[in-house]
Formats: sequence, structure tokens, C-alpha cells
Amino acid sequence: MLKRSFLALTSAATFTLGTMTATAQDMPAPFDNQGDVNIALVRYLSTGDFFQAYLSGVETQAAALGVNLRVFDSRQDAALQADMVDQAIALGVDGIVIQHGLTESMKEAAQRAVDAGIKVVAFDVNVENDAIPQIEQSDYLLGKMALDQALKDNGDAFTAGYVYVPGIAPLDRRHVAWEEVKAANPGITEAAQFGTLDNPIANSVANQARAVLQANPTINVVFAPYDEFAKGVKIAVDEAGLTDDIDIYSADVSTADISAMREPGSAWVATVATNPAVVGEVSVRALALMLAGEDPGASVIIPPTLITQDFLNEQDIKNMDDLGAKMPQFQHADVAMADWMPLPPR
Repeated sequence: MLKRSFLALTSAATFTLGTMTATAQDMPAPFDNQGDVNIALVRYLSTGDFFQAYLSGVETQAAALGVNLRVFDSRQDAALQADMVDQAIALGVDGIVIQHGLTESMKEAAQRAVDAGIKVVAFDVNVENDAIPQIEQSDYLLGKMALDQALKDNGDAFTAGYVYVPGIAPLDRRHVAWEEVKAANPGITEAAQFGTLDNPIANSVANQARAVLQANPTINVVFAPYDEFAKGVKIAVDEAGLTDDIDIYSADVSTADISAMREPGSAWVATVATNPAVVGEVSVRALALMLAGEDPGASVIIPPTLITQDFLNEQDIKNMDDLGAKMPQFQHADVAMADWMPLPPR
């Protein structure tokens, strides 16, 4: 199905031909012909360390499987992302990973791919399609575990700022945890809700946070359930000289985040995360299972881990490699696996 067109156009975008890390005879069709499988990653969000690490995981798992990968990056343009799904369909790819996006713009585009006989998985975007497995970090738990730590550190009565942008599936799932925790703890006061995904996200959120903190001097906890949000809040907190007065709780992690959390007196005291590179690997493995005629399940969940500033300091963790060494569960998720499937080198 248009294989020649796919190969002819690869110079226009990222393309990876996987190294032959597994003998073709050991793998089921269509992976028994190395280099004959074409997949696409269609991205909505790409700014920030999380998304770069996610892309790295997609690329390394694709390489381990020996498949051709094409990357489409819409840079938060919902209409363009839908159009890029159609471009991938026209190129005749065998499978598509949809990474983030808006339900209203991606639902019909994803269905068009399914109608074309293409296997599809979706990471952190609800395309409302039973034929498309959802890859998730258990976003509800990401939010709930961070908030549980906030309660442990601050008690059940505090004044909070909350960073949230509705309509993004992972943030909406984390929002459920926030609403539940507020309902269960009436001593929590939400003094302000703010947030933006305008690029650069951290700087845009920092601009908002400056005004919020000035207008609400009683805020002593900020729930910022995305690391780019937390970076922005930290910038504003640092500038206002409030590092001793405010605690920031987040989701997701990167080497840059670890450095920020470990700065002397940092207000960023905890985050809950999965390894984004592992999430990228799992996304490709789930798609590979479908291409091989196997069922990864309707929901493919990667369990998260609580990471505190105290733990990072006690273990002298400086980067993601250190974190993986101290937290083995962070290096690999035993999810969407098969005996025949090669894994990226460690």
C-alpha cells in the first residue's frame, strides 16, 4: 500500500531504519522482513524535555524492531495534526502512534486511519475509538500521588494555586484527582487557577504565576501537574523570593527537572513520573503487537513513581541515568511485551 511513496518522501521528515537487532526468522509477520514495516508518530506537543525523551524512546524501540519511522510534528496546531494523520494514511504506513492532541480534532482523523486498515495507538489523547488502544501513564495516579505528598507535607488545610489547561486528556485525568482531593479535604482553598500551553510553556506560565502570586500572597502550595508548568511556577517563585514559603508539586521528570528540584532551597519538592523514554518504547511495542495480530489491551498503563526532593538529595541523583540506577522500575516497564520482541539496548 503505497510503500514506494513512503520511501520517496522520507527526506522531508525524521526517518529511522532500525538496526537488525533480532533475526527476522525469529519474529512474526510483518516483522520477519526487516525494514518492510513503516510507522508514523503524529505529535501534538513536542516542547520540553519530556517530549524529547518520549521521542527518543519511540525511535530506539522502532530501531530495535527494524521498522521505518516517520515523525510528524504539528507543534500544537490541532488542524495540522489531523492533516498529518491524513498524510500518514496517504503514505501507506502500517501503523500510527498519535501523541497527545484534542479529542474533537483527532477523533475523525483517527477513524479515517482505522478505516484505511492502519493500526493505531493513542498516547494521552482520547480519540473515543474502541479499535485504538490508549497508552497512559495512569495520569490520575500521577495527580493523586503528588497530592498525597502535598497533604503529607502540609496537612489537610492549605491555600493552593493550581495550574491547569482543560481539554488535554492527561491534564483532564490529573484534574479529576485534584477535584477529589479538594472535596475530601475542605480545608484546602483554591485561591487561583491558571495555565497556558503557549510556547515556550514554562516562560508563559511564569508570566501568569507572577501576577497570581502577587494577587494571592497566602498561597503556600502550588499543584502544577506537568513539569513545564512547574518550571514556570518555580521561575516566578524564585523571582518573588518565596522559595521558603511555597511548595510546588508536579508530574513528569527530566534531567533538567532534577537539577531544578535540587537547587538549594528549591520550592519544587516532589513530582510523580514515569520515564518518558519508556513510555515512548511502550507506545511502539503496543503498536507492534497489533501489527503482529496480537492484542495489547484497550488500556496500556505504565505505572508512575513518586520522586521527592529529599530522595534526590539523599541519593545524590543528578540525571535520568542516576534516577534509573536508583529506581530500577524507572528503566523499564514490563508492559506490552512479547517473547519475540527485541528491546532497545540499555
